[in-house]
Amino acid sequence: MNDIKQILESVRDGKLNVEEALLKLKEQPFLDLGYAKVDLHRDIRQGVGEVIYGASKTAEQITGIVKALISSGRKRVLITRIDAEKAADLKKEIDISYFEEARIAVAGDMPEKDGLGKIVIATGGTSDIPVAEEAAVTSEFFGNEVVRLYDVGVAGLHRLLSHASDIMNASVIIAIAGMEGALASVVGGLADCPVIAVPTSVGYGASFGGISALLSMLNSCASGVSVVNIDNGFGAGFLASKINHMEAR
Repeated sequence: MNDIKQILESVRDGKLNVEEALLKLKEQPFLDLGYAKVDLHRDIRQGVGEVIYGASKTAEQITGIVKALISSGRKRVLITRIDAEKAADLKKEIDISYFEEARIAVAGDMPEKDGLGKIVIATGGTSDIPVAEEAAVTSEFFGNEVVRLYDVGVAGLHRLLSHASDIMNASVIIAIAGMEGALASVVGGLADCPVIAVPTSVGYGASFGGISALLSMLNSCASGVSVVNIDNGFGAGFLASKINHMEAR
């Protein structure tokens, strides 16, 4: 989106004529690499550029997509769901930072924090931290200040209540829990901001790989709680960032 603003400002300032600006806007909307059609206009439509889902891609494919995005003017690229071995292969070809617990790689530097407030990320237990870190690093990649509250589940409610100030002052809260997923309802009953619930696949047999937590969160009695898919830390972080960057229109 910043590229579009620069083009419009250049027209306003007389540095670019209308025809030249139109040509820049009409430039190839995607780049066909054969194995991928890289979306070069996503930031125009959505305000943020394409994110690479790395789980089922080879290191060579990811490298090609990253290079295509950077050559088109992107300053940074987010790559999700990659293991340490694939990250090591990527480092041989491109400059990345790897966040192992989040299973995320970032090409380029992290941006300055320009969100309206703080995103609080709370987990029910320590076992939920990998999903939380995916949400946290995603949020930070998009320019948000993140407060981590880990292992504050309802089995020891005093742990959550000791962070009441963080909860009350949050712009958005991401509540991440497995088992029965009760954390989201408790947080939703305390907070005056949007709460994004993330069910995780953590739990014993009857948790059904996160379905139990998912259904609990969908049936939350607290108003203002939305739910993303099981283990979808990225989706929660992405949505939280959008909320934290909303301004009066």
